[in-house]
Amino acid sequence: MSSKYQSREIITKAICGKGRKFSTVTHTVTPPNNPTSILGAWIINHQYEAVAAGDGIEVIGTYDINIWYSYDKNSQTSVAKEKVSYVENVPLTYLDSRHRSSTVEVSADATQEPSTVEASVAGDGSVLIRVEREFAVELVAETKINVLVVPGGNDFEDKDFDFGDNGDYEDLDPDLLDDEL
Repeated sequence: MSSKYQSREIITKAICGKGRKFSTVTHTVTPPNNPTSILGAWIINHQYEAVAAGDGIEVIGTYDINIWYSYDKNSQTSVAKEKVSYVENVPLTYLDSRHRSSTVEVSADATQEPSTVEASVAGDGSVLIRVEREFAVELVAETKINVLVVPGGNDFEDKDFDFGDNGDYEDLDPDLLDDEL
């Protein structure tokens, strides 16, 4: 590289880690009456937050399970309600180890809200609820980037540049970036 170029280190906030996790869990709810059949099962009131946890991000949340069921040989109906707490550990499939750990901010997005896939009556009178959920997480932190400084950079002040931003940077492989300038 020509010696007329210089580089500078800039400290900035950037996405330094990403992860995604799909999971299926089974909850057991025991209604006060022995169910004959399940008429419906819903997940409502989903709330969650994200916290940093080792090499991943934990999503800590709650939701309510409502089960509409019949009992007494399908002659009566009722709704059983139960609040469920969970902790979902989402590993980071991409993590830039050069970030400053003292500035970490984490976030989670429910790409698939918890939803009932199947509800069935077990032999002991309880109801088994199979629930699917998916989260995408990000870790934002301060990191250093190197930029090239061009002497006489003011020559570009009056020029218009069209860089054709297509915004599709998600598939970039950070291992292909040159660490040495």
